Amino acid sequence: TAAAVLAFDKWKEVDDELKFIARHKLQHLFFTEPEYPQRVKNYNDTPMMLFAKGKMNLNAPRMIAIVGTRHATDYGKQWTEKFIEEISAYQPTIVSGLAYGIDIAAHKAALKNNLQTIGVLAHGLDSLYPAAHKSVAEKMLSYGGLLTQFISNTNADRENFPERNKVVAAMVDAIVVVESKVKGGALITARLGNDITKMCLLFRVESMMRTAADVMH
Repeated sequence: TAAAVLAFDKWKEVDDELKFIARHKLQHLFFTEPEYPQRVKNYNDTPMMLFAKGKMNLNAPRMIAIVGTRHATDYGKQWTEKFIEEISAYQPTIVSGLAYGIDIAAHKAALKNNLQTIGVLAHGLDSLYPAAHKSVAEKMLSYGGLLTQFISNTNADRENFPERNKVVAAMVDAIVVVESKVKGGALITARLGNDITKMCLLFRVESMMRTAADVMH
């Protein structure tokens, strides 16, 4: 590690990234800064730096991840909307991955109920994946926004998504999985949450299993 530090010579890339951050008015949060999400520090693989775009409180009193399959059923999406509507009185921050299916349903429902919502990305803030969610992402910037551990020009490569899921799991108080395949990314997020003693709720959407008040308390 020491040799790698001494051999570092990519100063042009560093300068380009600093210019990118300044040009787009991004937040760059080192793990010692008070704005850095304090819950993430409880995880043993904490990213040293996070990049944020929008107006968000990463240390809000109540933060819930709502995740699930990209191939959500209509009932699953409706359940997500109803659940967020029911817990909106507690003013939680809704965290998800801006993906198709349950993720985007959660972000949309949060916006509809005037809740802060944060999309955690698996790529740099110079792009958006999936591009189809650009309009929702733009609305999120007014109350919430986008968060990533990846610098610009980092593509949404497959290996980045588990790393993204770690941040989602670490920055919240509870994880709600609405629908997922057995080997789906949402269950990976839940397992990561269990590793750091988060409250994880896996809902089979045929029934509520718990009320909104149970979750918030």
